[in-house]
Parts: sequence; structure tokens; C-alpha cells
Amino acid sequence: MIDEPTRRLDEGALRALVPRVLAGLVRRGEDFDAAEDALQEALLEALRVWPEHPPRDPPAWLATVATRRLVDARRSEAARHRREEATHAQPPPAATEEGDDTLFLLFC
Repeated sequence: MIDEPTRRLDEGALRALVPRVLAGLVRRGEDFDAAEDALQEALLEALRVWPEHPPRDPPAWLATVATRRLVDARRSEAARHRREEATHAQPPPAATEEGDDTLFLLFC
């Protein structure tokens, strides 16, 4: 059963949870800035979800969502890095015989 204080978690209660959850993320070896960003995203998600579906354990919910956001950010960064490496590994385009059409297009 969910008690009334959990159901009516307000901004002050969320602010009180932040240091504890952030400390837990950093203790796990996460970069402070990345952990802080992930926790902010988790707080936004909490404000969206909790009014209709309050969690039984708010700190655990925030830590779980923030951890998932960190994993998502790492995966996104790794994918971006792979795309950049693949683009960099491609040979440069060959020079065209016709040359650049920019001047032609500007003066026509």
C-alpha cells in the first residue's frame, strides 16, 4: 500500500532525495556531471509519472531511472563515435572533372 506522503510528493520532497541518489550514482563510479544530468532527467520523468503512478520507493525509482539514462547516454555516445570513425575511415571523394558549380549557379 502506498502512503499519502509518497502519493503527494512535491518539489521539496524531490529536492530532499537528490543528494542521496546523486551520491549513490557517483559512488558506483559514475562521472559526477553525467550522473547529475541523468538524475535531472529522472526528476523530470518523476514529475511526469508520479502524480498518476507514485512509486513505493522513490529513491530507488530515481536511482533506477537515472542509471538507465546513464546507460542510454553511454550507448548514444558510443554509437556517435562509431559513426564518426566510419566516416573518417572512408576515402575522400574524388575530384570531379567538371569542377565546382557554385560560381556558375551564382551568376546564372
